[in-house]
Amino acid sequence: MTRFSACVASPHRHASEAGLAVLRDGGNALDAAIATNLVLGVVTPYHCGYGGDVFAMVWDGEAVRGYLGAGAAPRDASREEIVRRAGAEQMPLFGALPVTVPGAVRGWFDLLERYGSRSFGDLARHAVARARDGFEVGPLAEEYVARARMLYAGEEEWTRIFGDLLAGDRLVQPELAQTIELLASDGPDAFYGGPIGQAIAAEIGMRGGLLDLDDLRAHAGEWVAPLEAAYRDLRVLELPPPTQGVTVLEALRILDGLPQNDRDGSAVGDPGRLAAGDEVARVHASIEAVKMALADRDLTVTESRWMTVPASRLLREDVIAERRARLDPSAAVAAPPGRPARGGTAFICAADAGGMMVSLIQSNWIGFGSGIVVSGWGIGLQNRGSAFSLDPKHPNVIAPRKRTLHTLIPGMAFRGAEPVLAFGSMGGDGQAQTHVQLLGRLVDEGLDPSAAVDAPRWVVRVNDWSVIAEDRIPAEVIEGLRTRGHRVRVTGSYDSVMGHAHVIARAPSGGYEAGSDPRAEGTALGF
Repeated sequence: MTRFSACVASPHRHASEAGLAVLRDGGNALDAAIATNLVLGVVTPYHCGYGGDVFAMVWDGEAVRGYLGAGAAPRDASREEIVRRAGAEQMPLFGALPVTVPGAVRGWFDLLERYGSRSFGDLARHAVARARDGFEVGPLAEEYVARARMLYAGEEEWTRIFGDLLAGDRLVQPELAQTIELLASDGPDAFYGGPIGQAIAAEIGMRGGLLDLDDLRAHAGEWVAPLEAAYRDLRVLELPPPTQGVTVLEALRILDGLPQNDRDGSAVGDPGRLAAGDEVARVHASIEAVKMALADRDLTVTESRWMTVPASRLLREDVIAERRARLDPSAAVAAPPGRPARGGTAFICAADAGGMMVSLIQSNWIGFGSGIVVSGWGIGLQNRGSAFSLDPKHPNVIAPRKRTLHTLIPGMAFRGAEPVLAFGSMGGDGQAQTHVQLLGRLVDEGLDPSAAVDAPRWVVRVNDWSVIAEDRIPAEVIEGLRTRGHRVRVTGSYDSVMGHAHVIARAPSGGYEAGSDPRAEGTALGF
């Protein structure tokens, strides 16, 4: 596998090219990640963009810090007001009501201020060029637009820009180019109170939404210490709530401490044996662990100050031991259905010759988000608020200036004091499941990053706990899962429902190895 001194991986080749150009020009890993993200907001508007949220973990050579760039619900977004305006007891998926404050723009500037070596304007040149000059749309973009066309049929601005796109067409976005240039010249204040913010507030107000200029002005990102847990010889790091990072750590803790023998005396509970031989037992145990962790997520996780059960409790040894005891090696355990969290997201990782490693993820939430594109500015607004509950007894019930449960989770792993992995994926509920599977491939099986992201995956559907499995998973494994009681549906060889994962691994002898998911249109590039 190719060894790099510096590299970047993302779900679109144009974005990875921008990140590589920054690295070649002497920029650091954070500069490269931001430049990559800015281009993704232009070329993959069905995943992420300038109206979404952003989360990151950065290792600067001395310490690792997390960043939560999640926007809050509007100050007037009470449960009662949403029910009154929506005319229903369920959060709407699209339109103005689920629009929360977009946190990405502030996040990019915050991250650059702390870790960057280049200006936003310098890094934005690649994105401006792609927006103004256009780019050729690929088959995956055509597929996403086709799915979205019915959802956003009444959105005139979305339809004007994206509605007729086919593979081979050239997408030109002059309004978005103007937006990026204004951010470069005037900074984030143009978005959170200036002309862009005023346009966002006016658009939402005109459509009966609640987000206003004061909500935008009140936004601030948050620097946090990541959560961590042991898996094999690694320290795995994930972001704290409101993200689902604790879900990954809970599942890994369950798997890491499985007993040496299962109930009939065989050794399928031995982690080494699971990795080396019994694939059915290994996959079954992983599915059951993520089911329990996802169920706990749906019962507890929201913004930290609103949680009645702190994330740290889910990782306590007594709680983990109880979950392990419930894992039956011979049968799928029934569980109450959860609340599915879909997603449209882009994950980026970057590393440089100085040792900096970056794990960053950015999203509109569901595909193109709310469907609202701000007229004159080309910004598609996220629909992250649709993840809130309207159940007054649920911890994640909507409330003024509250941040909802987020599926977005950039991941890192350390061996001792040194970072060895930056990894992540898009995929809503599947993100936590992909993290677990990636670590299994990388650590237990010893695969390199390209092989790990290429390997066949499965995903559990939270609404009914059925399993979707790629058809490259051996038939005997599928049948073994069904024998244990799993309801398995087989899908294509490289299905995007499995997410688009990317990995950078620090090589033991120096440098980096990188892998980019073939399910996306991206690549890993370096020198």
